[in-house]
Amino acid sequence: MTIEDRDDAYLITHALAKDTLSRLRDVETEQVAFRKGLVKLGRICGYEIIDGAMETEYVSVQTPLTETTGERVKGLDDVVIVNVLRAATPFVEGLLKAFPRAKQGVISAGRDETAGMDDEGGFPITIDYVKLPEITEDDTVIVADPMLATGSTMCAVLDHVLESAAVEPADLFVLSAVSAPDGLLRVGEEFPRADLLTVAIDDYLDDDGYIVPGLGDAGDRAFRTT
Repeated sequence: MTIEDRDDAYLITHALAKDTLSRLRDVETEQVAFRKGLVKLGRICGYEIIDGAMETEYVSVQTPLTETTGERVKGLDDVVIVNVLRAATPFVEGLLKAFPRAKQGVISAGRDETAGMDDEGGFPITIDYVKLPEITEDDTVIVADPMLATGSTMCAVLDHVLESAAVEPADLFVLSAVSAPDGLLRVGEEFPRADLLTVAIDDYLDDDGYIVPGLGDAGDRAFRTT
């Protein structure tokens, strides 16, 4: 098992996840490699969710020679992936390689950088667009955003996701590549039922609310808007 319980979050410690994240952090990693790295990391994280959180069942399999018993993952058709636009788009592309039949939702959410952080370390959040599929009590819901900084954006997104659902999903995961302790604490306190998954818990937030050491602005680096 390469998912470790770190109290405030579950840490994905797969060697390839750590290797890929290190390449994403590198300032010399250019746009195409950065975007492909996010796709790769999303795929690895998806496989880790399957291995660490989903059950299997025994099934009868007819091979070319005889009948035998095999195992299959349960619930692969009952997955909802929510893409927090825009930085999560390549990250979600990777998740879909692990969950090709997942239902998909998108939420366009962003923090108001000009307002600055308030006294509680949060930002005002603007939600521009929401399109979510039906969420059932059998679903595993994965809300993906490569960076969990102050947690303000994720809390706003989770509010929309849970308000739209007629019932509570079977499982709710918040998935990020890098997270700040402040953001993990905020999301964990406001949504204690959510399991927080991340590849790295970074050191701190700077005065502008950016994760340090972080990996820069994931959206800008992936879409070459800097």
